[in-house]
Amino acid sequence: MKRKPLLFLTLSLLLFLAAGCAPKTTVTPDPNLKIQQAVAATLAAIPTNTPIPPATPYPSPTAFSLAGFFCEYQFCIGHPIDVVFFDVSAQKNPAATSTYSQGMLAAFNNNLFIQIIWQIAPGVSDPKFLFDTILDDNFDTASGNTQYYLEDDMNIVYDDIATSASPALPAGGAGAWNCGDRIFAWKIYTPSPESARPLFDEALARFTCGQ
Repeated sequence: MKRKPLLFLTLSLLLFLAAGCAPKTTVTPDPNLKIQQAVAATLAAIPTNTPIPPATPYPSPTAFSLAGFFCEYQFCIGHPIDVVFFDVSAQKNPAATSTYSQGMLAAFNNNLFIQIIWQIAPGVSDPKFLFDTILDDNFDTASGNTQYYLEDDMNIVYDDIATSASPALPAGGAGAWNCGDRIFAWKIYTPSPESARPLFDEALARFTCGQ
């Protein structure tokens, strides 16, 4: 009769050890959530210790100069000369830098915020899925007048957007396109709606990628 408690204790210990050795469920991070968090962190990084001056009134959308040229990760793209792209992923985690296969860049000043993401997608010709990914459901609203067109063998999708991410930059646009084995998406926040599309067209006109 004295063996029963010992047997019960032994079985309990075995069950505990078996539970500890059971395979753990791996939760795959939601890429949309990662992008939303990164954008929020980037916008929050804009200095707030002094009042942000009002957006500079430009006489026309073409007053933005896209003389800047970013070339890395085997692609190049035009951007305004007074902003510099930085690696959003690396800023959050130095070990998680962007690569050829995937990445996220951002650039901003008082008059605009630009974000670029990309990922490898062999055999995928429709870039709409990454267009949907770069839009933040918490802030961005597409106009619904989505345009699809072909240019330089790239399938392109574009739409104007409104955003509540920054009171100073309530308008903008977003686009996505395929190039080689990758899909790219681009988004901009601007002071006025008419600025976004010319900037997208000019940035894309200066875009190249290793194919």
